[in-house]
This record gives sequence, C-alpha cells and structure tokens, in this order.
Amino acid sequence: MTPSTDSAGTSRRSSRRGRSDDKGVRAEKKEQTRQALLDTTVDLVDERSFGSISLREVARGAGIVPTAFYRHFASMEDLGVTLVEDSMRVLRRALREGRRDLAGRGMPTARESIATLLRHVHADEAKFRFLIREQHGGVAEVRRAINTELRLFARELAIDLARVPALAEWDSDDLEVAAELIVAVFMTTVAELLDGDGRQATERALVARAEKQLAMVFLGMGQWRPGN
Repeated sequence: MTPSTDSAGTSRRSSRRGRSDDKGVRAEKKEQTRQALLDTTVDLVDERSFGSISLREVARGAGIVPTAFYRHFASMEDLGVTLVEDSMRVLRRALREGRRDLAGRGMPTARESIATLLRHVHADEAKFRFLIREQHGGVAEVRRAINTELRLFARELAIDLARVPALAEWDSDDLEVAAELIVAVFMTTVAELLDGDGRQATERALVARAEKQLAMVFLGMGQWRPGN
C-alpha cells in the first residue's frame, strides 16, 4: 500500500468515527432534553393537575422552544402517558421489594409491605402524587394509561402470589381478585399519606390503619378455599 493510499484510508476511518461520535452526542443530547421535559412536568404537576399544564410551559422549563417539543413527544397526551409509565416503574419497584422471595417464605407481613411502600412514597412523592391525582383526572389518555398499568401490575402480583405454597391450588381468577385488593389498599394508602397534614402522629395513624386493612386481606386469603 502506498503512503497516499494509507493516508486516504486513515482519513476515511477518522471521518466515519467522527460521524459516529457526532451521532452519539446528538442522541445523548436528545435523551437529556427528553428527560428534562419529563422532569419539568413532574415539577409542574406537584401542585397542579396535568390538564392545566401547557406545552409552552413544559418546553420553557426544559429550555427549548415549543416547536422542538415535537421532536420528543407527539403531543402533551403522549408526554403524560410516558410519565405514567415512568411513575409506575417507581411504584412497581416499591411493591416488588415487598414481594421478594414470596415462594421461599410465604406471604409478606402487612407491616413490612406498608413500610416498603412508605419508604418509596417519601423518596418520590411527586410521581406518586401525579399517579393518585390523575387516576381519576380530566385527561382521558392519562387516566386510561394509569388504570391499564394498575391492572397489569395486579396481574404481575397475581403471578407472584401463585408461587406461594399456600396459594398453589388457587385459580388465576381468585389470585387476580386478591392482587387487586392488595393494590387497592396500597393506592388508597398512598392517597391518604399524600393528602395528610404532614404530622408524624397522623402518618402513624394512617399507616396503622393500612396495616390493619392489609392484614385483613391476608387473613381472608388464608381462609379462602378454591372453588368457593
């Protein structure tokens, strides 16, 4: 290979690497902007409903012009649904901890389940507040997304419950009903905690009530006989 040919080959490889690096930088910046839009929305919905927030506000908070919003989301509804999915991942992570190793040690206790939930609520209040507020909110697409995610989560929980030895004979319908009851207690507890006055005594009372409700669900599951 002549020096000139070798130099040309090196130049082409360098050019390709340069283009690849540029694409990587652009992709990273796009993801950062997308996340900034989501983070701005979380901040805005901490005190307001999602339906009251404008695209212009979200774009301004993320540091972009309104027209650039559409490079990341098709609409505000699309943004809202994505935020639901992100927030539900937080909820699933919280409740997944409470279900860890169910097959090996049986049902979790009401106290440890609520303690796990409480820890995650305090760590990410804005996202939990968004889910609770918008579950019955005014934006239909967001409301449907939350309810769909909750149904999917209940089915996921039902699969985990099926691994508990004491529930091995339960059919899928009974397991899903039990899972829906557990998720309902969790969501009600989150709503009451977020609407509380912030005093520790109030929180302790809400937690004690939630533990009692969940304990009753677990006790009822222990007495239920498949086929009833």
